[in-house]
Amino acid sequence: MTDVEVRGLTKTFGPVTAVHDVSFTARAGRVTGFLGPNGSGKTTTLRILLGLVRPTSGTALIGGMPYARPPRPRRTVGAVLETTGFHPGRRARDHLRVIAAAADIPDRRVADVLDQPPPTFPTGGSPTCSTRST
Repeated sequence: MTDVEVRGLTKTFGPVTAVHDVSFTARAGRVTGFLGPNGSGKTTTLRILLGLVRPTSGTALIGGMPYARPPRPRRTVGAVLETTGFHPGRRARDHLRVIAAAADIPDRRVADVLDQPPPTFPTGGSPTCSTRST
């Protein structure tokens, strides 16, 4: 498994700064989510991480390298950026099975990840970003 590292990430579109100096590490074996209001740069950060948008400055690495460098990046990273690709009659589990099959990932991997017990948090804690082991 591989850590995701983002350091000093900034992206501007003309006069608009979509992402400003973002840094974080998402540890390997964790499901990580971004929370924030519309327009706060969540999708732009993920697009940069997946090599769909070039950053103005900073780095976004998966296992110490850009997303496009591994020979089969979809076997390393799974991401859903928009809901437009979902079939309205398909359950999320079934959608993941289709995506896994397209990436030549065994069907049992979807069940292995989704059937884990939910994460626990310290008493009184309220996470702003939740993670769980995979």
